[in-house]
Amino acid sequence: MEIIVEARNAEIHPNFRQYAEEKVAKVEQFYPRVQRVNVELTHEPNQRQADTSEKVELTVFGKGPIIRAEASSSDRYASVDIACGKLYERLRRARDRAKDHRRHRDPHRHEEPLKIEELNLRDAAKAVTPKDDEFSPDIARERQIGVPDESQLGDSPVVVRQKLHEASVMTVSEALYQMELVGHPFFVFIDSETMQPCAVYHRRGWTYGVIRLDATATPREK
Repeated sequence: MEIIVEARNAEIHPNFRQYAEEKVAKVEQFYPRVQRVNVELTHEPNQRQADTSEKVELTVFGKGPIIRAEASSSDRYASVDIACGKLYERLRRARDRAKDHRRHRDPHRHEEPLKIEELNLRDAAKAVTPKDDEFSPDIARERQIGVPDESQLGDSPVVVRQKLHEASVMTVSEALYQMELVGHPFFVFIDSETMQPCAVYHRRGWTYGVIRLDATATPREK
């Protein structure tokens, strides 16, 4: 298993690197098929955010779903502990779910329907007109998959972080499961039934939503 420790707006002390590597090394106990774990430390210099200035993101890659966890506190070592606690719990759930599927696999089994609200963005998609200098196909091809790219938005001080992901084809239920594993409030995927780009997201309580994008939409002419 490869462990990569990186930092943004911060320097990595050898003691911290060793501590982080020792903590995430336990990942193999829950996820034997793990190949790589990324540990990213981000320091927030704003003194008003001192209580959450040390953010740690953990991302597990292997022969299976990507599993992620993050935590923020005033101490980077504490952030590692909290993030690892979340990560271990998600790894346990993934392992238990895989065991249950192998043990009770039934092709005629129907899962209980989830409370899902769907929204089709056909009209909204047709109204989108991307700028040539921001989302051109040439720029998209140059980006590396999974590598974040930060750029300033025009002349403003706003910094936009973009990341290119591979399109994954799956069912809505699988997308909801993946969303829980990465700890995000939303998850983008390709619906295996309709082959539409979709996004599932958390709503109130234990309900979820699905946004579907009309894949045949084209930008308006200027």
